[in-house]
Amino acid sequence: MTRVLVVEDSPVVRDLLVYILGSDPQIRIVGCAADGEEAVRLAQARRPDVITMDLQMPKIDGYEATRRIMETCPTPIVVVSGSTDDDAAAANLKAVEAGALVIVQRPPGPGHPMHHQAASALIRTVKSMAEVKVVRRWAKVRAACTAEREQGPEPEPEQQAALRVDGAHTPRKLVVIGASTGGPAVLAEILSQLAEHDFRLPVVMVQHMSAGFAAGFAEWLQAASGFPVEMARHGEHLVGGRAYLAPDGFHAAVDRELRVILSRGEVEHGMCPSVSHLFRSIPASLRPATIAVLLTGMGKDGARELRELKDGGAVTIVQDRLTAAVYGMPGEALRLDAAHLVLTPMEIGRSLHGLANHVAGKFSYLGQEGK
Repeated sequence: MTRVLVVEDSPVVRDLLVYILGSDPQIRIVGCAADGEEAVRLAQARRPDVITMDLQMPKIDGYEATRRIMETCPTPIVVVSGSTDDDAAAANLKAVEAGALVIVQRPPGPGHPMHHQAASALIRTVKSMAEVKVVRRWAKVRAACTAEREQGPEPEPEQQAALRVDGAHTPRKLVVIGASTGGPAVLAEILSQLAEHDFRLPVVMVQHMSAGFAAGFAEWLQAASGFPVEMARHGEHLVGGRAYLAPDGFHAAVDRELRVILSRGEVEHGMCPSVSHLFRSIPASLRPATIAVLLTGMGKDGARELRELKDGGAVTIVQDRLTAAVYGMPGEALRLDAAHLVLTPMEIGRSLHGLANHVAGKFSYLGQEGK
């Protein structure tokens, strides 16, 4: 049984969400909150498995409520948004910075032709998020003090593992990254590292998210990271020092001339765009010059194809278990022996810089985590 707290200030929308979620026999509504203060109080008192969160509310808004909940009683939070325009989508992503796992579009009412499909998608998302083990988000000042206490001295070089892969000095031409649940904040951290190091390779990304949010996500990601981010366009040549995000409803591929190829096709692993399609598209001649990264996410999207890229000469990296919100995709990649490196987001950003510039990197972990 999945216990859900519904947070929504509109009585009409609140009743709709309760109606939709309550229709599933495996979901139990344990409370409803009409503002952020009540949301924090009920989260602490009822200890739900999942919280659906509205953002525009009286007293304290959904951003602040999310932050307080993640600091006091960490709970998987699903933001339910009523708007998908670029400004609203970019604003909604601030909740991800506060600790929300995913943003979904609010289903239309029962009379709408898309009601059943959207309602079923919301139910699936809420139930799947209940399986995510979230961690406490400390307040900034407290986190800084904790980090200073726990970091300790930098390890000696002999205590670190050096990056050693075949063709380590091959000129790099491309980075491809796949991410799902928990990915937006991780992508922002990686791209901020690239911006800091004046990274000069093109980066092509697939991030699983609800339809309608991709353009707003690209805008938010650029603002959050300081690295240029744009929506990928069919036929364009990739330019170094920029990140390209696959748009809603299109699989993204890269050809041997470093051009973007967009196509509408069957969903893979339930997704379009899919990470698998992007990774599989890299031509054999380009694979030794490619760095492929698989980040946090549910399921197996991209894992088998990451192994194929590794076998084809690409350098392959997965996010470590400790920092990943969900370890499905990277965990499956490790099971398939698909990764050269298992790194934190910050280490991923630094390693991309080192690989692009043929610098022998030093990282805290090299190997097959979880094998």
